[in-house]
Amino acid sequence: MHFLEDLRYAVRQIRKAPGFAFAIVATLALTAGLSATVFSVIDAAFLRPLPYRDADRIFSLRTYSPQGYTQPSSYPEYLDWRRDTHAFSALAGYNTFKSVNAELPTGPVSLRAVSTTANFFEVFGVRPIMGRTFETGEDDPGRNNVVVLSNEIWRGVFAGRHDVVGSKIRLDGRICTVIGVMPAGFRFPINRTDAIYFPLNITTNTRNDRGTHWLPTVARLAAGVAPEAAELEFNRVLTRLGEAYPDTKGRRAKLVELAQFTVGGASAALRLLLYAVLALAAIGCVNLAGLLFARGVRLEREVAVRAALGAGRGRIVSQLLSVNVLYSAAGGILGVALAYGLLRATRVLLADALQRGAEVELNLTVLLLTLFIAVLTSLLAGLWPALRLAGASALLALRSGGRSGMDRRQNRLRGGFISVQVALALVLLVTAGLVFRALARLQHAELGFDPSHILAADVDLSPASYEGRDILATFYSPLLERVRAIPGVRDAGLIQIIPIQNWGWNSDVHLVGQPPNPPNEERLAEYRIVTPGYFGAFGDRLVRGRLLDDKLDTPMSQRVAVVNERFVERFIPTGLDPIGQVIDRDEKLTIVGVVRNIRQNIFDQPLAETDLPASQLPATYGAEILTNMDLVVRTAGPPEAITQDLRRVFAGIDKTLPFRTPRPMQDVIAGVLTLERLENWLFGSFAALALVLALVGLYGLISHEVELGRRDIGIRMAVGATRARILGMVYRRVGAMLAAGILAGALAALAARRLLETVVTLQPAHDALALLALAAAFIAVASLAAFVPARRAATVDPMASLRAE
Repeated sequence: MHFLEDLRYAVRQIRKAPGFAFAIVATLALTAGLSATVFSVIDAAFLRPLPYRDADRIFSLRTYSPQGYTQPSSYPEYLDWRRDTHAFSALAGYNTFKSVNAELPTGPVSLRAVSTTANFFEVFGVRPIMGRTFETGEDDPGRNNVVVLSNEIWRGVFAGRHDVVGSKIRLDGRICTVIGVMPAGFRFPINRTDAIYFPLNITTNTRNDRGTHWLPTVARLAAGVAPEAAELEFNRVLTRLGEAYPDTKGRRAKLVELAQFTVGGASAALRLLLYAVLALAAIGCVNLAGLLFARGVRLEREVAVRAALGAGRGRIVSQLLSVNVLYSAAGGILGVALAYGLLRATRVLLADALQRGAEVELNLTVLLLTLFIAVLTSLLAGLWPALRLAGASALLALRSGGRSGMDRRQNRLRGGFISVQVALALVLLVTAGLVFRALARLQHAELGFDPSHILAADVDLSPASYEGRDILATFYSPLLERVRAIPGVRDAGLIQIIPIQNWGWNSDVHLVGQPPNPPNEERLAEYRIVTPGYFGAFGDRLVRGRLLDDKLDTPMSQRVAVVNERFVERFIPTGLDPIGQVIDRDEKLTIVGVVRNIRQNIFDQPLAETDLPASQLPATYGAEILTNMDLVVRTAGPPEAITQDLRRVFAGIDKTLPFRTPRPMQDVIAGVLTLERLENWLFGSFAALALVLALVGLYGLISHEVELGRRDIGIRMAVGATRARILGMVYRRVGAMLAAGILAGALAALAARRLLETVVTLQPAHDALALLALAAAFIAVASLAAFVPARRAATVDPMASLRAE
């Protein structure tokens, strides 16, 4: 009975003040919706169990060079680690560098590939749903023509056929046998949602080269072994190997939990995002508390009458909270809808930015959490005002008349609400401003080239199809000739790894005739394999000497290289002409030209780089490199306009080659900055909402105080106060709240500096001015928000307000 009465009372209250109800529900929906969005991301990235048996026993083995940068194992090192460590029940290597070409009845397709050592699946303790995984020795040459399918590949490419085990498939020109299918959910790395697994297929040189570091490793702890003990043993093994192989002396290792490895570089950003959503929830709670407190003041006389007529305290609280329950139900439902829309809108960014981004969804746990947040926020915000009203003296409330809610303690409390909102909003605004500036710096960084007219296309040839053939003569030369003939193409070339997308390979540099490099000091330079057209496609200007030339730089001529200006700065002694200097390698390289710097990685300044001609690659490993190249094209117009022409060119040269849609270089850069763009979008949304909530709270408070204080304002004006003085009185109140909030917000932002530095690089000289500008803009907007109620106060008719009394 009481429930229905409370429900009817709640509906009447909402009908009496629909604008107030809208403000409450909108605040709840926005707070709950954004909270649910972030909790969905955190659930997928941090909380959801990894799809492996005893995942907490699996670790990524992260090894570092003596200089401190990450350096995976070489194949001989991997064998040493397996032989000499006893803390792991399984230690495997894997590589995700390439894709494979599958020739299917429906046409060629490119599949994401994970090449592994034979014991790879032992690490994860997951059995296939059909067939088997690799056996010992199946990563040896001649025995590695077998593959295991992920569940996604089995269902999508092979239509879920139950007779797939034992079937033959042509991959990269080789006939391979399908030996197993993994269960749904299994994948490693975790972002490889549609992978095909095959044993390592490497050349003899790579298999025996201890200095070529290319093989990441992952291991499962043996029973009863603690991670700390395993890490200690692993480092002792590295020390012993350093004594046996002096070039590796000084390497160290760290065991990284697989959950942490999966989150990767997004860990700090997600942690900051969690704090941001908590701050936003706090702003929402404070804003709701302020609005409900104001409503309580309006209801004081009504509640006093109810109390005087015999209503008990519990009954009054129940009625007042029933309105909040309706608010929370409406706000929670709208919040769920908002979260669903936000996740759909950011799905592409999430999938690219986070390893488990494709798993982000509004699941039942997050759905219930969203509704819980909405209900709890509304009830907590309304409980104290309800208890205060229910416990107030009915006689005093009835006697107070128009002065209800005007005592100093209540004014200070409401002002405190606004100051807290301003402080939290300023912290979020500062964070969003720093993230935005960091992204802007990266987007406008000097790259060394203009990306606006460059198109990049992956070229992954099937090695077996070109075995024993000259790949340059039979495929790449006719490809470049036909591409250059496409209308609108200015130049075209090849590079083995395009700038910005990834680091290239690197090796130690020593010049012939110069003193030996200091022991255990790596003096590294990137090196990339290119054709002459690459320089024209990227507009890389020649500084000295000449560029590479296929007619001059033949397999029979002197081995040559072009270096960049950073290489000259770092390795060429002052006063020495770089042209003609010889780089001391297995095959000595004579420097014939110097070009401008181009960034290899958007987050760092240009590194020293050596560009080698593809035409001079040694036959021993040249074919392996040339099967995976990138075509780069400079166009006169929009790069995407030539995509269909490129498709026809590729099909005309090799019909078995899958065509992978090329990407404009601007899209490549945007892809590298996906996480930063996601951060910018989310923090910007949080800051905008926090600002709106703070301004709404400020506007509501000043409007409320003006309405309640009309009698006092009328008296002041009746005894001679001018409109300017009344306006100044209101703005002094606004200024005091803003000053307290901004001071608290500045101190909080300063305290959070270390946390912010995990996400953005702070530049005090530049950022200080930006932060001052943000604070000034915040004050200006807040002052503008307070202008309407302040002007209303200044235009009160004293006679009308006194007559109303």
